[in-house]
Amino acid sequence: MIKLLSISFALLFGTAKTNNAFMNKDVSPSATSSSKSIYNFKVEALDGTTIDFAKFKGKKILIVNTASACGFTPQYEGLEALYKKYQDKLVIVGFPANNFGGQEPGTNGEIKEFCKKNYGVTFPMAAKISVKGDDIAPIYKWLCSKSENGVLDATISWNFNKFLLDENGHLVTKFDSKITPMSDELTSKL
Repeated sequence: MIKLLSISFALLFGTAKTNNAFMNKDVSPSATSSSKSIYNFKVEALDGTTIDFAKFKGKKILIVNTASACGFTPQYEGLEALYKKYQDKLVIVGFPANNFGGQEPGTNGEIKEFCKKNYGVTFPMAAKISVKGDDIAPIYKWLCSKSENGVLDATISWNFNKFLLDENGHLVTKFDSKITPMSDELTSKL
């Protein structure tokens, strides 16, 4: 069945000469049709507008799952400082999620107000999503699955995990919650 689909795909797209490449386990996932780029994603923002990742081409992207009532919540301050310092070459996108200990129970409007009032957040913030489990958002499924992102498998262990992507939209690395936004470990990769 898989071979038949590969041959059909090859015939459809005129790559019949190279259809064996689709069966080769050593083919980079970025070369297959199942792999997406971060630039394929558009997500709803906290304010109801759309965040289009294609608009971030040429900049590094730091994606962070956030929560308003977590011990790591003060990292919003560091994220904002990082964003302001490197905004010519970095964009940060926060993804509020209520996956850990019910630490993000608010509505999108409440989260937006909290972030602005308490931390002066100006970087893009997506609408609340799920970052793990059966209802995982497609962008986080891509970030956490090597078969989709072509780089690594990752587990979201808690709030404020961070994914860094390069200027071409390729995943570079993941940082756990304890790695602060302004840490040398993170800033050295910018």
